[in-house]
Amino acid sequence: MSPALMKMWIALSSMGFMFIAILAIYISRYKVKKGIIRGITALVAYSFMIVAGIMIVFVVFSGPVDQ
Repeated sequence: MSPALMKMWIALSSMGFMFIAILAIYISRYKVKKGIIRGITALVAYSFMIVAGIMIVFVVFSGPVDQ
């Protein structure tokens, strides 16, 4: 697999992580009423968001790729 294709998959998976984080934050704030489950859901959501941010920083700062 070429480096450009690998960067594309990393960027796509980070967008998927961000979408999962948005859904989990919504569920945590508006759907779950129990305290501990709400906290765990929020923790998972924010960790997905942090991982997605790190992945995007990697893709952006690794520079252009020659084919």
